[in-house]
Amino acid sequence: MSTQTDSNRADDNTVDTRAVEPSTSVNHGQSSHEEEHDSEGNSIAAWTAVVIMLVAFAVGTVAFMFNVPVVVWASLGLLIVGLIVGQILKRLGYGVGGHRYVPKAHN
Repeated sequence: MSTQTDSNRADDNTVDTRAVEPSTSVNHGQSSHEEEHDSEGNSIAAWTAVVIMLVAFAVGTVAFMFNVPVVVWASLGLLIVGLIVGQILKRLGYGVGGHRYVPKAHN
């Protein structure tokens, strides 16, 4: 049992040499990092939300440059709509792991 305080631990430069147990999962040639992030964000829900928000940001930027505040505020509204559309599509099953999601094969 250690008696060091949290502030003393930050100053301690020793290396933790405890043994790490090997993983029991089978990864079929992929690293665990690739398994976790294999299809992260690559779904209809994500891409639809990103495209809507990208258009909103681009329109808002141009409107800001030309000093058209109504369009700037409208683009902010469209940005929020993009977030909502992404969440709705995710709940309808078009997000990663959803029942309508079909992952693409990686070459």
